[in-house]
Amino acid sequence: MPSSLSSLSRLICLGAVLLLGHVVSVQAAEGDEAVPSLAGKRIAVSMTGTSHYFDIKAFQAQVDEIKRLGGTPITLDAGRNDKNLVTQLQTVVTQKPDAVIQTLGTLSVIDPWLKRISKAGIPLFTIDAPSQYSLNNTTSDNVATGKALADQLIKDAGGKGKILVFNGFYGVPVCAIRYDQLKLALKDYPQLEIIQPELRDVIPNTVQDAYSQVSALLNKYPAGSVSAIWSAWDIPQLGASKALIDARRTEIKTYGVDGTPEVLALLGQANSPVGAVVAQQPALIGKTAVQNVARYLAGQRDLPKETHVATLLTTAANLDQVQQLRGD
Repeated sequence: MPSSLSSLSRLICLGAVLLLGHVVSVQAAEGDEAVPSLAGKRIAVSMTGTSHYFDIKAFQAQVDEIKRLGGTPITLDAGRNDKNLVTQLQTVVTQKPDAVIQTLGTLSVIDPWLKRISKAGIPLFTIDAPSQYSLNNTTSDNVATGKALADQLIKDAGGKGKILVFNGFYGVPVCAIRYDQLKLALKDYPQLEIIQPELRDVIPNTVQDAYSQVSALLNKYPAGSVSAIWSAWDIPQLGASKALIDARRTEIKTYGVDGTPEVLALLGQANSPVGAVVAQQPALIGKTAVQNVARYLAGQRDLPKETHVATLLTTAANLDQVQQLRGD
């Protein structure tokens, strides 16, 4: 972890990237060797899904770090299905692991079951799910992330125009925070307005559905009438960007969060419709969550309620540095 943080520092000094957030847990900077062992411990890794870049990277990092520390991962994947996720969390209670890490999930769906895990005396940790029952939630600083993305959109649009917004998952806390930051930033720019009704991103078939929705709307809004397309994550951004390319409407720029490799690849193309994406570090998030579990099980009881992992505002100007930093 120190090598990652020092790489960030070098990039900041070079002015190559915009660094958002920080790692709250002081111990995270101490190095991997300072993390207690998980020998003999069974850690449940409960995933809402593993079909997206963020999911896969965070999942694999958790499994790898649990094994590196000598523990045994119990892996569960709900396949992005709420009913499956509820059943999965019920199963976790019966398996009685030494700790649980829940990644993502609509809070209104998972919180009653997270409560049961906590009441069963099983230490509960989360990733991108700020539940009141979680001992620690490892996440990006989504307030700073949302603000930075909004500021870049406003700058690129020149403070005026219309914005198409995908808002299908406001019940997911990180998505809500990012969208709230966009709306807050737009209060100072009355000439920038969100087109109503909002678009609804879906799971599964997110890319294809976003492509279809945007393609249909381009016929309604001629060149010059739309400045940007915003989404709380970048899979809808990918579909929207492909629609803009096929329609030769790259005067419209897209904005999202995650840093999925396909989106970064589009960002690197000439005349790309991708304006910016805030790249998360899901592998570091997953690893950090496991290390917090290890510290807690070793007796440390002063963990922060949230541990923030840095995000990177990525544009064409700093794309190479961000990809190098994340190892893409």
